[in-house]
Amino acid sequence: MGGFVHIDGAGMGHEHPGKIRIQRGYVPGSIGRIAELHGTYYHKHWGFGAFFEAKVTGELAGFIGRYDDQRDGLWTALLGENIEGAIAIDGIHAGYRGAHLRWFIVSPSLHGRGIGSRLIKAAMRFCRNRGYKRIYLLTFEGLEQARHLYEKNGFTLMEQQRGSMWGIDVNEQRFELTLT
Repeated sequence: MGGFVHIDGAGMGHEHPGKIRIQRGYVPGSIGRIAELHGTYYHKHWGFGAFFEAKVTGELAGFIGRYDDQRDGLWTALLGENIEGAIAIDGIHAGYRGAHLRWFIVSPSLHGRGIGSRLIKAAMRFCRNRGYKRIYLLTFEGLEQARHLYEKNGFTLMEQQRGSMWGIDVNEQRFELTLT
């Protein structure tokens, strides 16, 4: 599963220490590390607890367990061998619901370096190459940096409602992007 995706045009074998590379496919340790990034960030900034971290871990593990390289995508942002960000496209229902963009996160220490943009662009390119007609994501109100990236890349807020799918009450949001 996978291989390197050099979004910035860097050649293979020419990685510099401190340079982030984006890798497609499963990376050993990615389930735990992606769950850890989510658990620590959302606990610190939003008060999310064990319910949220268990949900992320369980759903991500299920996704990896049924991962189909032709239908699904997983990209990790690597600094050396350390996973510092991720995004996934779950394509299992892409034909009628749209491709589901999930588990998008970048380590707070690397915010502002364009890594989130690189991850989103890799996911969008994958969806276009697969002929997916729509991408959607579920999030919540207040994540302004993420929302800026979504809207900058053409996503539109389609729904908002009060809910507790992540273990606490928030204004849940659904963003969509129609691909042509």
